[in-house]
Amino acid sequence: MLRKREGYARAFARFDPDKVARFPSSRLSALCRDPGIVRNRAKIAAAIASAQAFRSVQREFGSFDAYAWSFIGGVPRQNRWRSAREVPGTTPESAAFSVDLRRRGFRFVGPTIVYAYMQATGMVNDHLVDCFRHREVAHREPRRAARPPLRRPTTRRPSA
Repeated sequence: MLRKREGYARAFARFDPDKVARFPSSRLSALCRDPGIVRNRAKIAAAIASAQAFRSVQREFGSFDAYAWSFIGGVPRQNRWRSAREVPGTTPESAAFSVDLRRRGFRFVGPTIVYAYMQATGMVNDHLVDCFRHREVAHREPRRAARPPLRRPTTRRPSA
């Protein structure tokens, strides 16, 4: 996938969610023929739908950032794992985040992918305690924690 990054950047308007959200169906068909990306219709359609959902979350919460951080109370989780076997693939927070994303129209966002996102964005510190990065990350000023979440998203069950 990393070899196709430039192809994805070109195909998906340099990852601009406002532009991607407005892609017409003819663009979906063209993307399905683009050799610079993985040509899976369901995943391409999901990227467009997720861009639309992303914009909706931004309107509702002020930013996607505020929405995402609300799942952990706005403060990074500082885990103290001693072994890679201890690091979970998912957490109750990533599961709740995943359910809410899907309810809002995002696709291909299971709890494992969401947890990887949480790790990558610094929402959780899963460096092992004997890793030099654990202390650096734990003592770094939180980027997002200063801003309290606008409101906690609720997971609603669809009415029958």
